[in-house]
Amino acid sequence: MGSLGRLSRSISGRVAIVTGAASGMGRATAHLFSDEGASVAVCDRNPEGVNEVVNEITHAGGLASGYVVDLDDASAIDDFVSEVRNDLGPIDILVNNAGVSHRGNIESENFEDLWKMTFSVNLDAQMRLIRSCLSDLKRNEDGRIVNIASTEGLGGSAGISPYTASKHGVVGLTKALAVELGPMGVTVNAVCPGPIHTGMTQYIPDEDKAKFARRRTALKRFGNPEEVAHVTLSLVLPSASYITGAAVPVDGGMRARNN
Repeated sequence: MGSLGRLSRSISGRVAIVTGAASGMGRATAHLFSDEGASVAVCDRNPEGVNEVVNEITHAGGLASGYVVDLDDASAIDDFVSEVRNDLGPIDILVNNAGVSHRGNIESENFEDLWKMTFSVNLDAQMRLIRSCLSDLKRNEDGRIVNIASTEGLGGSAGISPYTASKHGVVGLTKALAVELGPMGVTVNAVCPGPIHTGMTQYIPDEDKAKFARRRTALKRFGNPEEVAHVTLSLVLPSASYITGAAVPVDGGMRARNN
């Protein structure tokens, strides 16, 4: 049995990468991890957002470095991870949060382009980041990986099949790597947000959001990014050492309903 110290509920002193950290769930996660004492690598393709989050964290007394990275560019990922090591130290926690969503049905003329773009960021980049960080994550047999999937990765909806398929891929990658990396002491889990107030949902009219939440969720409301961030935090704690291969819905009870 591990010592009480190893099973602590603190990430103080640990180095965490959070992708898609300029807004929404990634931003909330970066702030929360910093509040809990981690050094945070804030990664996003939006330079203004990256600078804003880093400034907010440092002004609050935290430690963060910013990195403007297009995760669609495979060649940029290894360079990014090397920069984080040089700036903050070996990586203990990886949160693969960055994602895109493109609408298009199977008959759309540009469907294959949408498919490739979506998979490149939502799934391929997660795989590449894991590979690039793995030597650090396994060094002390306590690395933590959290892949942000979606409730779309547990079901399906019409008109967004590239997104849905990519998120099913994230859940599959999570489960397979949980088994593969378990002997190295690295845990791999997925968080599956449902209806959350983020950039992806900001263009949905408030009335439509309210109707959807009343009809589909047990809690009758959309969730907030901070609520997802706290679930992510719970999965990267030292005390979460026996949780791996899980796909945790954060959906206000949406999947618990029969209709």
